[in-house]
Amino acid sequence: MNAGARLTIYGIGVVVAFGGAFGLAGAIVPPSVVSDWTEGAEMNGHDGGHDSPTAAGEESSDAAADSLKGLSLGLDGYVLSPVTAPGAVGTSGELRFQILDVAGTPVTEYTTAHDKDLHLIVVRSDGSRFRHVHPTLDEGTGTWSLPWEWTEAGSYRVFADFTPAGEDASSLTLTRTVQVAGEFAPVTRQTTQTAQVDGFTVTLDGDLTAGSATDLTLTVSKDGTPVTALEPYLGAFGHLVALRDGDLAYLHVHAEGDEPEAGETSGPEIEFAAEAPTAGRYFLYLDFQVDGQVHTAEFVVDAAQGDDAAESDGDAHEDGH
Repeated sequence: MNAGARLTIYGIGVVVAFGGAFGLAGAIVPPSVVSDWTEGAEMNGHDGGHDSPTAAGEESSDAAADSLKGLSLGLDGYVLSPVTAPGAVGTSGELRFQILDVAGTPVTEYTTAHDKDLHLIVVRSDGSRFRHVHPTLDEGTGTWSLPWEWTEAGSYRVFADFTPAGEDASSLTLTRTVQVAGEFAPVTRQTTQTAQVDGFTVTLDGDLTAGSATDLTLTVSKDGTPVTALEPYLGAFGHLVALRDGDLAYLHVHAEGDEPEAGETSGPEIEFAAEAPTAGRYFLYLDFQVDGQVHTAEFVVDAAQGDDAAESDGDAHEDGH
């Protein structure tokens, strides 16, 4: 692909109904995906087509909950085992877990997605200390593991994103919480659409409005010069994870189109169309690769309430008379 080529990234969303005061939690999705949800289609995620018991009047809420990602330790008969890891800051060890099937047997066969059998996301509850890694599977025991050491204390969410083996298997994202002892200082994250990482500057242009599709553009530069050497990483030029502030509902996003060829480059812009079904704050983490090194740019974006935005526009028009 020529330098400066633009890739459209479409989000595959998660929507969760908590009921009561929590209401509906959403994530960024394009209109086409919202339509596919309505039709019960599956696009890079759990399709929510399995049956679950519902009380009278709760069908719509449970349907939404079935489509969520990353808010349950078990789904479709699969369970994320307890996660073992060092219990305190500065202690070296291993992070280990298994995926168990409905019979409690460790799963050892997976469907490769985005170049890996399993993607592991670890992030603190305040949205900081994000890591996207790929553990190793012991096929004899079904145990996933990798060397691990915590640098800061706190409550962490561990997300296992995978697709079991099988022609009709759905992508699943299961989660557990891990507590890390030590002095804890939570981070209050302010909205930002510019990220500095490893000498790169990444800007996110565009706004999110609940219920309306918007175009967002990520632009990568270094020392004021546009970067046109973005390399394929996990089968795409841009790899985005988004988490909703408050519940950490999980959204995994990849570039649309054919998988890049070896040696193919792109940049400086990466585009995606996005729609936030509900207003709220989202943490966005963009992985991109240059010269064989992966870098992660982090953003905090607020999705505005659609009705409020419409009223503001109306007031602006009235003020203009």
